[in-house]
Amino acid sequence: MNIGFAPFLPWPILAALAVLTLGIAALAIYRRMRGSWIRALAAFALLAALANPVLMQEDRDQLSTIVPVIVDRSPSQETPERIKMTDDALAALKDRLAQFPRIEPRIVEVREPAESESPSTRLFAALSSATADVPPARVGGAIFLTDGQIHDIPGVNQPLGFDAPIHGLITGKPDEFDRRIEVVRAPRFGIVNDEDVQVVLRVVDDGKSPGGTAAVTVRMNGDEIATLQAAPGQDTPFSFKVPHAGNNVLEFAVAEVPGEVTPINNRTVQLIEGIRKNMRVLLVSGEPHAGERAWRNLLKSDAAVDLVHFTILRPPDKQDGTPINELSLIAFPTRELFVDKISSFDLIIFDRYQDRPNVLPTIYYDYMAQYVENGGALLVAAGPEHATGNSIALTPLSSVLPAEPTGQMIEKPFYPRLSEQGRKHPVTRGLDGSDTEPPHWGRWFRSVDVEKPQGQTVMVGADNHPLLVLNRVGQGRVAMLLSDQGWLWARGYEGGGPHVSLYRRIAHWLLKEPALEEEALTAHASGRTLEVTRQTIGDDPGPATVKAPSGKTQTIQLKQAQPGLYQAQKHMDEIGLYQITSGNLSTLVHVGAVDAPEFKAMISTTETLKPLAEKTKGLVTRVASSGGGVTVPPILPVRGAVRIADNQRLTIRMTDETVLKGVNNLPLFAGFAGLAALLFAFSAMWWREGR
Repeated sequence: MNIGFAPFLPWPILAALAVLTLGIAALAIYRRMRGSWIRALAAFALLAALANPVLMQEDRDQLSTIVPVIVDRSPSQETPERIKMTDDALAALKDRLAQFPRIEPRIVEVREPAESESPSTRLFAALSSATADVPPARVGGAIFLTDGQIHDIPGVNQPLGFDAPIHGLITGKPDEFDRRIEVVRAPRFGIVNDEDVQVVLRVVDDGKSPGGTAAVTVRMNGDEIATLQAAPGQDTPFSFKVPHAGNNVLEFAVAEVPGEVTPINNRTVQLIEGIRKNMRVLLVSGEPHAGERAWRNLLKSDAAVDLVHFTILRPPDKQDGTPINELSLIAFPTRELFVDKISSFDLIIFDRYQDRPNVLPTIYYDYMAQYVENGGALLVAAGPEHATGNSIALTPLSSVLPAEPTGQMIEKPFYPRLSEQGRKHPVTRGLDGSDTEPPHWGRWFRSVDVEKPQGQTVMVGADNHPLLVLNRVGQGRVAMLLSDQGWLWARGYEGGGPHVSLYRRIAHWLLKEPALEEEALTAHASGRTLEVTRQTIGDDPGPATVKAPSGKTQTIQLKQAQPGLYQAQKHMDEIGLYQITSGNLSTLVHVGAVDAPEFKAMISTTETLKPLAEKTKGLVTRVASSGGGVTVPPILPVRGAVRIADNQRLTIRMTDETVLKGVNNLPLFAGFAGLAALLFAFSAMWWREGR
């Protein structure tokens, strides 16, 4: 209750009248005029009436005390036991708070944002948002329902924005244990089949360790390659060779220990980009011809290719007296190339080569067949010589060749076309110019006729006769191009054609480039979006199965993007290692950051919140009870600042804040009261004058 004014005249005029009245009253009193005091009082009563004093009384309501309840729903809380414990504790806490009408709880459930790549538990950021619109004096405390794994706890001396207790209700059990594995050091790149690449891994036991060593299974691209024994807490090196170019998925899985919190962090992956060392190619041209330069120029233009090229101009037994400066080529070192060092070549190309026993003895073809079966790559670019009695198809090399010549040449112009398999095969799929009829490239004019070939015929020539045949033999691969006229594309005849792209794809397929596999399943993650690609030369592969880190499975429908190429994209809710399966193919991909803080520590703890709770006189306690249920401490409301921590109850500082509902005004000189005061003053003055 207080007094205000609502003057009838402006304050400057009232002030001037007051000064004038004061001066006249002072002068009258000084001269001892009769009734001067009574006249002064009457004048000041009149001035007070003109100032119109008002008695004001505020009508206020008590405000509620805000108590934020921050519920941790992060991935570390998503174990079945902790989910139930959190739900039960939250229900019990709501019942406790409902007993106090002046306490207004604000329940905030904190989940990992759907777009987050590196999940972490940020409960204090949620607390700041929950209290952003609340005056600090109204916050009575904050209660965290969590496992204690919080990654944004402020320092003890950092301001919270309010002066009230911080309480922690901790899920989980005090004797929890969890085993996880992490990669400490690993290179991003490695040379294919070169020196060993070393990765350093570490098995970590959080909580009470069971002791002993841990069995770690190592898989490369889904195939088990080693088993290690790792001592927990110590770095364990592992060396291996990068098997192929492109992405290589190295997986480490530590055996699950009975009783650990979760197996979700028992596996980790490391992506190693395989880089092929300079590819060694042996190009043997049977004779000089127009297409020889196309092969040589293509291979020489690639800095990653070490080319050894020989053109047969004379047999090695012709050691006559011809002057050296008249010879066009050195003697062919057949034994060194095809016996001693054949395994050092990544790819052997026979370009229009015909069998010449005096150049390559028959036994050498056996060595080449073994080279292919043991993992080597052979490309035969055939011409008219392949349809003669000197064809290499009539040597022991025939055991690895996918097509046998009929002895006839097909001499007629034709457009090379993709077969049905060729439209799906990654070697020929999408070649520039192949999407029109006729294809948007130049014609060829002859090809070698062959019997029904093995493997995949991906290109056909005149009358749908095979033109390009690909086949796997043992561990190696063979390709046959049944025409020597690819050089017409290189020369730009009738617009040319994609000879560079075609030749390179053939070579990389022969070298087992993963991107050119006929049947392949790959997966990539962009943020939380999983991208699955299925490559096949067969029919629709159907849906793919995705197994999440938690063990949940779901199917995703693959849609055809191109012939033989099926893709799908899907946003993933979980962070971690996913396994994708399609038919008999399987692959792994890690969604989100590999070193996400959320999975580095999964055991519950009371230690993280304890320093802040001690400073603010709060309580940190576990909700798990000995009987298997949950127990939530009672609420203790207090007035004023909290000076003493209570070890049994959750202290809440009750607010004294109120809200103004209205103001009641009572004019002091209004109505009969004001009129009576004025009449009394003037009557007293007249009475004094009458004496």
